[in-house]
Amino acid sequence: MAAAGVVSGKIIYEQEGVYIHSSCAKTNDQDSLISGILRVLEKDAEVIVDWRPLDDALDSSSILYAGKDSSSVVEWTQTPKERPHRGSEHLNSYEAEWDMVNTVSFKKKPHTNGDAPSHRNGKSKWSFLFSLTDLKSIKQNKEGMGWSYLVFRLKDDVVLPALHFHQGDSKLLIESLEKYVVLCESPQDKRTLLVNCPNKSLSQSFENLLDEPAYGLIQARLLDRRKLLWVIHHWKKIKKDPYTATMVGFSKVTNYIFDSLRGSDPSTHQRPPSEMADFLSDAIPGLKINQQEEPGFEVITRIDLGERPVVQRREPLSLEEWSKNIDSEGRILNVDNMKQMIFRGGLSHSLRKQAWKFLLGYFPWESTKDERTQLQKQKTDEYFRMKLQWKSVSEEQEKRNSRLRDYRSLIEKDVNRTDRTNKFYEGQDNPGLILLHDILMTYCMYDFDLGYVQGMSDLLSPLLYVMENEVDAFWCFASYMDQMHQNFEEQMQGMKTQLIQLSTLLRLLDSGFCSYLESQDSGYLYFCFRWLLIRFKREFSFLDILRLWEVIWTELPCKNFHLLLCCAILESEKQQIMEKHYGFNEILKHINELSMKIDVEDILCKAEAISLQMVKCKELPQAVCEILGLQNSEVTTPDSDTGEDENVGMTYPSSTFHSNTLPTLAASGARDDSPTHISVPPNVSRLTPA
Repeated sequence: MAAAGVVSGKIIYEQEGVYIHSSCAKTNDQDSLISGILRVLEKDAEVIVDWRPLDDALDSSSILYAGKDSSSVVEWTQTPKERPHRGSEHLNSYEAEWDMVNTVSFKKKPHTNGDAPSHRNGKSKWSFLFSLTDLKSIKQNKEGMGWSYLVFRLKDDVVLPALHFHQGDSKLLIESLEKYVVLCESPQDKRTLLVNCPNKSLSQSFENLLDEPAYGLIQARLLDRRKLLWVIHHWKKIKKDPYTATMVGFSKVTNYIFDSLRGSDPSTHQRPPSEMADFLSDAIPGLKINQQEEPGFEVITRIDLGERPVVQRREPLSLEEWSKNIDSEGRILNVDNMKQMIFRGGLSHSLRKQAWKFLLGYFPWESTKDERTQLQKQKTDEYFRMKLQWKSVSEEQEKRNSRLRDYRSLIEKDVNRTDRTNKFYEGQDNPGLILLHDILMTYCMYDFDLGYVQGMSDLLSPLLYVMENEVDAFWCFASYMDQMHQNFEEQMQGMKTQLIQLSTLLRLLDSGFCSYLESQDSGYLYFCFRWLLIRFKREFSFLDILRLWEVIWTELPCKNFHLLLCCAILESEKQQIMEKHYGFNEILKHINELSMKIDVEDILCKAEAISLQMVKCKELPQAVCEILGLQNSEVTTPDSDTGEDENVGMTYPSSTFHSNTLPTLAASGARDDSPTHISVPPNVSRLTPA
């Protein structure tokens, strides 16, 4: 609606010497440059952008207000008498960008609740103000082309006259607006900033978790403006480097949001159990993690899983053992047994260069040596054809390919901070960094739809370190990305699924711990996000991650073994978290500080033991069976109609156990290869990866 009086409120930004150029013709018309004051004001939880001529600064009768009320929408009307005659030379001027001001003027739609105000003079017709919620985009001038100027476009596609900043530039205004709205560069025109635009890739995978919900709280006027400034400031610091920024900063941001939600009433300090799940659900559409007790659900979570076996790991698979399982033509003789040995102990480092190609699917397990040699030749040709595609793009071409520019920029930034403490990548002009860059750029040609997303360099780094070959590293990386692809897609479907599955497993293992996490707004397990996104890459030392990944790649005892690893880590930290009564902030901080402090062998033992414990359970819920890849299940669940105990008809991969015995961990905790036995129940026949 039109303002009834002078707009008052807290001034966030104010700048004099902001002009509207009402005419581009070189005449003596005094109205050709209209000087005014531009303000951003905060009033009644609403942010207003207000510009008016200097002599109208105290009179709002002529202000045009573009609000949500359809009766106050600004229209454009042709005014032929105002059209100046312009020569052809003007068409090439940068001022043609705001030339439309000369051919149109504002006209107010008739008001339903009163007459439209009349203009007192020629300048007052240019006055305008609008709510920030109605802003659609901001167009900026070309760098180095005259005065800095901005053009505001509203959501109803009304384009306001260009505002020229004769005193200083427009950067401070943009910074002020960014405290209240998210601005991002348009894919079609980098000079145009879109307001609250959706993120286009998971390079913002971490920042996505709060951007939209926080904005929703702002729009709903639930977030205190004074705290908002602090939230935005710290959240942007996290967004700049989501992988290295500490969880402490994140927890402080979320804490301010929650404090605003709680208010000052002590009775509101206990958040509803479903509130945090709803908050994350808004951030990741489709994510539903149960935070409430439902009929039958609590009974399932209290299933007695029985005693958990304590297992141990063997020595890494040696080159000698590997060679014994290869025939004269180079075929692997007993693939299941080979995978079992890798799962049990990992690989000796000298063997990784060979074995990883099989584990990742680059080499077929059944292939001969000659077939693999031929495959490598074919893949080498294919790789360099793709590499040539981006290498041959000229600077002029790249200027017209914003996606390729964006990919290159992000890759260069990430490569320069990937594993730089590792000798393979340390120092300036390191050839390892050049190869990282080239492989990632080539992957953009291989999968241009996905391109490059922040975090992918973390997955490539260990592969290149082991392969020491550009082509082999690329194809191993491409195979690994086939497994991890959904983690990096815009919709984050892989992350949604894994967080839900992890919540299901953890609830079965320890419903009390789950309830505690939920009481601290942590039941949605966001603190595991980084673990899942890049497969623990930042949680273990570089050498430990080599061991961990090769074990996971065996897909034993199931494809979701990494979720059991998460359960094992959380279970190890449960006592400290609960006994010290950690809240939301402390849990985030504690989990983040586990980085580089986790014993990889211990966690692998615990995760395997959890798997064996679950397989032995006769009342395993169907949802858990599906996560663990248990098929042909006839498991009795508490809500079954029969209520009878039935045998568990589950399947394990034949390679999981070489026999029906398992070695146990010696009392001292040291490795013990003696055949101490733990019997596998006879009703457990085989576990097949889902």
